[in-house]
Amino acid sequence: MSLIFDRQKENESSETHQVTNQPSALKDYNVYTSDYALQHWTAVYGGSWAEDQLQQYGHRCGHDLLEAGFLANENKPLFETHDRFGHRVDLVRFHPAYHQLMSAAINAGMHSLPWTSEQQGAHVARAAMEYLHFQADAGSGCPLTMTFAAVPALKHAPEIAKEWLPKITACHYDHSNRPYFEKAGVTIGMAMTEKQGGSDVRANSTRAYPLTSDTGNSKTYELFGHKWFCSAPMCDAFLVLAHTEKGLSCFLMPRWRPDGNKNAMYIQRLKNKLGNISNASSEIELRGAFAWMIGEEGRGVPTIIDMVAMTRFDCMVGSSALMRQALAQAIHHTGGRAAFGKNLHDQPLMQNVLADLAIESEAALAMSMRVGAALDNLDNEQEQLFARLATAVGKYWICKRAPHFTYEAMECIGGVGYVEENILPRLYREAPVNTIWEGSGNVQCLDVLRAIQKDPKVLDAFFQELQQSAGQYRSYDQYLENLRGSSFFSVDFIQKHQR
Repeated sequence: MSLIFDRQKENESSETHQVTNQPSALKDYNVYTSDYALQHWTAVYGGSWAEDQLQQYGHRCGHDLLEAGFLANENKPLFETHDRFGHRVDLVRFHPAYHQLMSAAINAGMHSLPWTSEQQGAHVARAAMEYLHFQADAGSGCPLTMTFAAVPALKHAPEIAKEWLPKITACHYDHSNRPYFEKAGVTIGMAMTEKQGGSDVRANSTRAYPLTSDTGNSKTYELFGHKWFCSAPMCDAFLVLAHTEKGLSCFLMPRWRPDGNKNAMYIQRLKNKLGNISNASSEIELRGAFAWMIGEEGRGVPTIIDMVAMTRFDCMVGSSALMRQALAQAIHHTGGRAAFGKNLHDQPLMQNVLADLAIESEAALAMSMRVGAALDNLDNEQEQLFARLATAVGKYWICKRAPHFTYEAMECIGGVGYVEENILPRLYREAPVNTIWEGSGNVQCLDVLRAIQKDPKVLDAFFQELQQSAGQYRSYDQYLENLRGSSFFSVDFIQKHQR
């Protein structure tokens, strides 16, 4: 009789069980103050003067911006070709959360700090802020990076820079669809690669024809062709590569012409990407698009390389940030869940995995911040030479490791980490993009060879850096010795593979 009564009570209940042994979500925390490694390396490389700002931004990245990251990725950008009256508008509409992320970063100076601050260590401080932002949302980091990295390239055209740089570096976000000259702040995108070329930009077919004779220090052109990838198509202007009679050249192409009319840049479609969802990537056609030449005619690649160096550095920082967020999720989850009679992070095998992840995450951060410190000291030849090689090496290794790293963190969490309510699926889909964007692994390897062939001193500078850690671990010393003697660094090998 009692058994029947108990079953009746159970049947009357709307719940079959109580939820136990499930950790809380990792939210409402300070991404900066909870990261001792980030605080350490920021201080080591001269960025501690930004401590208050980083604490404030770290708070936002663990609170409202973290939530905005979920919303911006759950609501893809939408492409609108025409308005309701039939006018061609080429608009990409974003969820308000995307604009919230962009506004927060630009108001904090994430896109411009090294160009506007007189403080030593500004690249390091900015990298720390970027590292925080990417943990909330990596997609919005794309236009922020391009805006930041455009500054060195635009300095090749002083007259253009005089008009554009104050708007580019302004801590003012304006996403309205209107001409650049009506705005206090602008963002910059890129449109480099084409269908037939990819990383081989010299295979580009887009042509540039002069519109006027040289007036002052700038020339105006019209561009005809296509771009297979145009990142962040709602930016106010784009750095573009196109051929003139003298060869591949660099141009700044505004979305609105100086006369106030829409430029002849037509979005064909938005890319349906594996990750990087909050950011819009597009295919475009140029049908006489107005543009200014940047730098010397026929020297487009050397002109744009200043920008590429910065975007590759941001790939390092961005991938390091994805690794850190994945690690934080794994540590938080395993700290709040028990399995086989113990807290999960007290189990020996799990401790081994978490320790390996923690070491690799900090190594990626340390290398990124070291390159940031080199960027802060480019007037020093040793630092300049080191940055030239270390950027390619770091971009290759850190970005290559991030996808597997995020997967390993997902495995630490288990099935809960595989569902979309968790941030791990987004991190996992996001991780491959930095290995591909700004030159895949093979391109970075070729860049190392190119740098050594052009100036063998970059290799000496790199080995001088590695030598500073010698004398502490026998295995490291042996590896370093073997590396020095490797045939990889012979002149014959470098010349052969450069061809």
